[in-house]
Amino acid sequence: MKENFRTLLPYLRRYRRRLALGGAALLVKDLLHAALPIFIGRGVDAMGQGVFQASLVVWFSAAIVAVSAVKGVFQYWMRVILIGVSRDIEYDLRNDFFRRLTELSADFYGRVRTGDIMARATNDLNAVRMMLGPGLMYSVETAFTVLFVVAVMLIVDWPLTLMALAPAPLISLAVAYFGRRIHVRFDRIQKMFSDISSRVQENVAGVRVVRAYVQEQAELEKFEKLNREYVAENVKLARLSGAFMPTLQTLVGVTLLVVLWMGGARLLAGRITLGQFVMFNTYLLILVWPMIAFGWVVNLAQRGAASLARINAMMKERPSIEEPPSPRPLPDPFRGEIEFRGVEVRYPSGKALDGVSLRIPAGATVAIVGHTGSGKSTLVQLVARILDPTAGSVLIDGVDVRQLSPAALRREIGYVPQETILFSATLAENISFGVENAAEADILRAAGMAGLGPDLAAFPGGLATVIGERGITLSGGQKQRTAIARAILRDPGILILDDALSSVDTITEDRILSGLADTMRGRTTILISHRVSTVRNAERIFVIEKGRLAEEGSHEELLAAGGYYADLYRKQLLEEELAAI
Repeated sequence: MKENFRTLLPYLRRYRRRLALGGAALLVKDLLHAALPIFIGRGVDAMGQGVFQASLVVWFSAAIVAVSAVKGVFQYWMRVILIGVSRDIEYDLRNDFFRRLTELSADFYGRVRTGDIMARATNDLNAVRMMLGPGLMYSVETAFTVLFVVAVMLIVDWPLTLMALAPAPLISLAVAYFGRRIHVRFDRIQKMFSDISSRVQENVAGVRVVRAYVQEQAELEKFEKLNREYVAENVKLARLSGAFMPTLQTLVGVTLLVVLWMGGARLLAGRITLGQFVMFNTYLLILVWPMIAFGWVVNLAQRGAASLARINAMMKERPSIEEPPSPRPLPDPFRGEIEFRGVEVRYPSGKALDGVSLRIPAGATVAIVGHTGSGKSTLVQLVARILDPTAGSVLIDGVDVRQLSPAALRREIGYVPQETILFSATLAENISFGVENAAEADILRAAGMAGLGPDLAAFPGGLATVIGERGITLSGGQKQRTAIARAILRDPGILILDDALSSVDTITEDRILSGLADTMRGRTTILISHRVSTVRNAERIFVIEKGRLAEEGSHEELLAAGGYYADLYRKQLLEEELAAI
């Protein structure tokens, strides 16, 4: 647990001046709060001297009002400063958490659910903020209050003070017992909340599939089961917290009873004055809040500690693709020659690539074809360092990509993946993603080259049309063409289209490829497709089978070879003939 809390020290140091200022306000407020019963006791003793002195009563009353007013001012600034710091730390933590998410590699998102990440970014961060804000503030406040109050009580009557504090060990035991159980229970609740978040996210993302397979009721039942278990666990925590506070209040009540009984006896025996007896009871009433607040603070601390451990676990994740210690500069000029040397990629499920060696000349347009799952996408992901090879190397312009800065390398690559990712923003913002201050004319030109021009007139706002989350208002073909336009606008040295024309018909495909002809000329371009019509004009075609390079050559050479490519060509010709009947 100490290790987890150490991660907060840099954030606390960042705001140490404001924390010191808030702590000073808290200290003054507690001192004034501890001084109030002294004035009350003196006032009671003054009235009990046999002669009523109005001036003395007015003086003590004015002193009590003045001290209370000044205490209120310091209490206000205490809360503003310390709670404000907790909000600033929450802001910093959330930014750092999001920064870590942007740094992590694709393999991380393959094993961690989105809902789990979202739960940590919301619920867990808020629990840490509560621990650092109200939790820290009230823990220090209660500590100072107890220190000042007990010190005065000991000075006034130390035997009575010791009797009043006799139940304190029982309070400590109760706090330790309930604190441990709350921590375990809250950690379990947060994990269950992650499951619920994941279930919601998956259903929202796959709502079309759920409806297509008429699984609404089945998914609802699964969600109800998760939700029921989550509520049941929260009810158990509520029962635990509900038992905690009454236990503390009972022990506090025992303390009050001891003081009333023993203090009354000492008053009747003349060992303390009436004013001191009243002052003692007032101090005990003041101590009621710290004792209750102490339980609440422990509750917040245990919740915060459980959440902080979950956040730290995520922050300790490291990207598998890291910046090299001394990155080499990109070759100047950047030509875009790509070479794979004995590349092997191994996943937990097995080998995706096995000893692939091939060379793509700078400025050439090449194609990669193969069965589904043969390793085509894995091969091109190595170029942009989305993943690194298990063995072998990938060179660009003669330099191993692992010696280059991933960010600098990716700026020279326009990559259109199989799964088109668009954002809930305007069409123009999606096309210009990654290009700062892109001119509208350039966006329109890229859209036209990607074959998106005819569709713009049908959109209600043209380029200013908001396309919805993940581009839900666009067809599959429109999504792909938007992604192609995004890649073109970057003016990259290497253009990779990973099955980026699968959702368009052959006529639209031909129009897009014609529009891209000027863009591809003199630029290293890699086309991945299952259609021969997409790749037939490539200067060189590589056939990947079961992670190995099976064939390579031009369209004519591969047809003459009579291998996989020729078989694929014949099947597609037959499909076209059958479709024409």
